[in-house]
Amino acid sequence: MENEFITRDERPVEQQEATQKSTKKIKKKSGRKSGNLLVQILNGNFLLKDFVINNLGFVFFIFFLLLLLISKGYYCKDISKSIVETQIEVDAKTTEYYDKKARLEYVTRREVLVKKLNPLGIYETTKPPKVIRIKKTEE
Repeated sequence: MENEFITRDERPVEQQEATQKSTKKIKKKSGRKSGNLLVQILNGNFLLKDFVINNLGFVFFIFFLLLLLISKGYYCKDISKSIVETQIEVDAKTTEYYDKKARLEYVTRREVLVKKLNPLGIYETTKPPKVIRIKKTEE
């Protein structure tokens, strides 16, 4: 038996009818099923299926995880906002510290102190300080 090429027109009539029926059934099922699935989702009927009812605990677990994910996003947003505010406060305090430190250094300079203390009768010493050393006696 050799293989022969047969065109559609040369096939037996029964085979042509069978293939036409099967293609019609496939087309009807696929078109109706997608429309039916969309209607079930919109109506909420898919929630009554056995698969969903049997796995209801898992569905609730997934919803709980989604809720945690959303709350984590809000929490991280609040944390980042508070970090930015704290950084601004730290920068302001640092600037204030350097400003006060510069003023203190200016006020405590030797010339400024001498000018302020002269009217009070306190003068700058001209003699260097002496060191007093005590010798330890050995007993």
